[in-house]
Order: sequence, then C-alpha cells, then structure tokens
Amino acid sequence: MKNFVAGCAAVISVASAAPAMATECPPPPDHRAALSDLFAAAQKAKDEADAQRLTARMWGLWTDAPDATAQDWLDEGMSRRDVFDFTGATEAFDALVAYCPDYAEGYNQRAFVNYMRQDYSAALPDLNRALDRQPRHTGALTGKALTLIALHRPAEAALALRRALKLNPWLSERHLLLGLEAGEEEL
Repeated sequence: MKNFVAGCAAVISVASAAPAMATECPPPPDHRAALSDLFAAAQKAKDEADAQRLTARMWGLWTDAPDATAQDWLDEGMSRRDVFDFTGATEAFDALVAYCPDYAEGYNQRAFVNYMRQDYSAALPDLNRALDRQPRHTGALTGKALTLIALHRPAEAALALRRALKLNPWLSERHLLLGLEAGEEEL
C-alpha cells in the first residue's frame, strides 16, 4: 500500500508539472477571414497607434492554439522564453510542434527562441515551416527577415520584409527596408 501511495503521488506530481495532454491535436483554428479583415484595416490605418492595436489582434489570432493542451504548451513556452529560460521554452515548443505539427505558431515561437539564442541557422527552418502553414504571418515574415539579416543575406531579407509590409505597412521593422534596399549588410 505504501508503494502504491508513493506511486500515485509521483504520477500526480508529474501530471501537475506538465500541461494536460490530449491524444490528438485538432486542426488549427481557421482565422483567415478575420486576418484578411485585419490586414485590410492595417493598410488603411490612420496612424501607428491604430495599426499597433490591429497587430495585437492579429497576434491574438495567431496564438489561438487548436485546443487547451496546445495552448498550455504555447503559454508555457512563451512564459519560459520571457524569463530567458530558453531550454524550458524550447522543450515546451518541441512538445507543441510534436503534438500539433500543423499549427504555425509552435514553429514561429521556437524560431524566436533560437533567434534570441543567436542560433540563426536553427531559426530559419522553423520560420519557413511556420510560413508554409501561415503564409501571411507577418511576425514570421519579419522574423525571417531579421534572421536573414543576421545570416548576411540582405536580398532575401528584403523580399521577406516586403511581403510582410505589403500585408501591414506599419510594422516596426519597416525602417530596415531602406538599408536593405541600399545594399547595406550591417544594420
């Protein structure tokens, strides 16, 4: 009986330390129409403050995970990243990507961690995976541009940044385009 109680306590401890795990990830939410409306509004925004509010709403859609399990992994990874626990963040995003391979934000957030760690070669494939799933993800597009700048690939960076700015001309990274178009590799 004593071993049984100890075993149950260990299971409860592990279960409470990790997000609840469902058996299969459902498809990601389809926010295409709402994103189209937000991109149209961003292109007509009166000023930067208005555009920032629209961008925040876009991020709300991109970070809307397919289910509670995926949301737990995403939230855990973002919380760990915010306190510079890159190992813990990567573990959470790895779990999210394994569980929900069709959900773009898992790849995008893992790429961001790698970018922060200055592991640009690891960030780029995840950004491409995110964009394969969400081609209009301006966060992934600007992340790709910044990663390509760090990899000294300014022409490709300019292409990614132009794609993002076509969707949302108010992105804070818009000022980088002038330097890229002028051929400056060091920004």
